[in-house]
This record gives sequence, C-alpha cells and structure tokens, in this order.
Amino acid sequence: MADGVQAASGCLDFPMPSHHQLAARLSLSFLWLITAITSAFFARDIGYEVLAHGGIHGKLASTCIWAGSALDLCIGIWLLSGKKLKLCYFAQIVIIVIYTILLSLIKPDFWLHPFGPLTKNIPLLVLIFYLYQSSGHQHTDRPQP
Repeated sequence: MADGVQAASGCLDFPMPSHHQLAARLSLSFLWLITAITSAFFARDIGYEVLAHGGIHGKLASTCIWAGSALDLCIGIWLLSGKKLKLCYFAQIVIIVIYTILLSLIKPDFWLHPFGPLTKNIPLLVLIFYLYQSSGHQHTDRPQP
C-alpha cells in the first residue's frame, strides 16, 4: 500500500515542463471556450433535450444552459489569464466532477455514447490534476547541476 501512495505522489518529483504546462493550459482553455460557445449558440437543442430527461424545462432549462455556458467561458478565460492557476485547476476538477455526476444521473447512457461525452472526463481530470500538482513548481527543461 505504501508503494501505491508513493507512486501516486511521484508526479511531484517530475513536474511538467513549463512549455508543456502552457500547451496543456491553452488546449484546456480552447476546450472550455468552444464548449461555452457551442452550448450557448449552436447546440442549445441538445442541452434542452438532456435537461428534459432530468425533468428540467422552460425558463429553468434556459437558465441552466446560459449559466453553464457562462461558467465554461469564465474557466476558459481564466486559463488564458494565467492567474491563480492552482485555484483554477482545482475549480475545473470540481466542475467536471459535478457535471459528470449530474449527467450520469440524467443520462447514464452517455457513459456508452460513441463520442464519449462522459468518458472523456476521466483523462481530462488526470491532466488537470497533473497540472494542479505541477503548478507552483518552477521547472525548466535544463538539467539541474
């Protein structure tokens, strides 16, 4: 058991190089921003359909769609800002877990969907956790003496 705990914390020993952190952060920002735009402007019908499966209709459904889009937009912009990234990574983990739980309750068949709207969350959570663990570590690509 101790080996498993040590292995789990081993990512602290090898923080992600800064240019990899930047690439990961920008790709996550892209994901959040595109999701916000798509949810608000191009796929609202899908959002209404999913929410209807959970018994959410009308103004409440519209509020949920716009609030979710706004939250996704804020996360995307926050990532671009580069400010308080450790907190941003933590917030993303919480948001993705909440979205995953809610969607699992409303549309559990999404776990078996061929495009993986829920299964994609697992590798995203791993990446974001790795960024969370790496944030605050000053790491360069040059070997240390």
